[in-house]
Amino acid sequence: MTVVDRFLNYVKFDTQSDELTNLTPSTPGQMIFAQHLEKELQELGLTEISLDDNGYLMATLPANTDKDVPTIGFIAHLDTSPDMSGRHVKPRIVEKYAGGDITLNSEENVVLSPSQFPELNDYVGHDLIVTDGNTLLGADDKAGIAEIIAAVDYLKNHPEIKHGKIRIAFNPDEEIGQGAHKFDVKHFDADWAYTMDGGAIGELEFENFNAAVAKVTFKGLNVHPGYAKHKMLNSIRVANQYAIMLPRWETPEHTENYEGFYHLIGFEGSVEKTVLTYIIRDHDRDRFERRKRELEHLTRKVNCEFPDCASIEIKDQYYNMREKIEPVMHIIDTAIKAMENVGVTPKVQPIRGGTDGAQLSFKGLPCPNIFAGGLNFHGRYEFVPISSMEKATEVIVEICRLVAQ
Repeated sequence: MTVVDRFLNYVKFDTQSDELTNLTPSTPGQMIFAQHLEKELQELGLTEISLDDNGYLMATLPANTDKDVPTIGFIAHLDTSPDMSGRHVKPRIVEKYAGGDITLNSEENVVLSPSQFPELNDYVGHDLIVTDGNTLLGADDKAGIAEIIAAVDYLKNHPEIKHGKIRIAFNPDEEIGQGAHKFDVKHFDADWAYTMDGGAIGELEFENFNAAVAKVTFKGLNVHPGYAKHKMLNSIRVANQYAIMLPRWETPEHTENYEGFYHLIGFEGSVEKTVLTYIIRDHDRDRFERRKRELEHLTRKVNCEFPDCASIEIKDQYYNMREKIEPVMHIIDTAIKAMENVGVTPKVQPIRGGTDGAQLSFKGLPCPNIFAGGLNFHGRYEFVPISSMEKATEVIVEICRLVAQ
């Protein structure tokens, strides 16, 4: 079975996660998919297969060398994004893409066009897997799962390629930020790992945002507007005053690369009470801490004008894995060499977001991120070049070979 065959089978499973259920996995479809994969791994003859009640599936490809070789792991996530339905996915292969527009759904006039998605131009002549315009595709991260399983199957059937013990894991709920929360690093028992969860071919990432969420609450005083002079305090107006005190250019729509931001993601209010919800992001830890202090400073500033009106609660979400990867940079060097050996140009870049690998790195498992090949994640315009999936599979195999050397 090829990596494409596996992928086309996996996207049939509806594994959309849901942050509102407070369950792990957050949706039953993820466990159904994990149980399917468990049987598949058993049929492949892998060992130490375990699927816990939270939907974390782990397995081992035993070493085929007597050398003392580090145990490495490969990880991908079961769920797809809540941003769009992943039910009844109907993938289609566009053979030898000739360039220009790809009509995904003629009835709804859904068109995948290089005028809107110029990255399509990089894949002229390639076979592409696309959606029917009604759902996302699920390459994030079922492409990663397919690549990992295809790679271990290849290694098992080619014993001439020497490798150490290989651990694999598939976890739930990455898309809602909970993928690593109940990941048993001790049970996984690898020296380091790679998440196969990046985007376009060549991506290699070991830096991500430091992240926090802040909720700023404003208390108002409501009286009849006809008799409100010197009495009313409209919390909506105070909250708006707070929001415009933040630098307007330090928002997602004005930043790129290593530039951090404040992002207002929620505004719920009435005269009596208004709550602003922000996410805070920055690659640099010092700047990240300064951003949090700036929100606290503005809260105090508001209270100087409107005593006891504003309060703030800030919770850190995750940190930049770079500080955990730098002491073991050989794992990055290995991934770079593996890509080069199979004809892939490495593109080392920061993640403008988070990843399970960041949380796992801080739990003691250094875990950079490697491309899975998909593009335009989380929507109807998602696609994955077949050649990228095949190369990702080759990279996994080559990493295992290099580590055994």
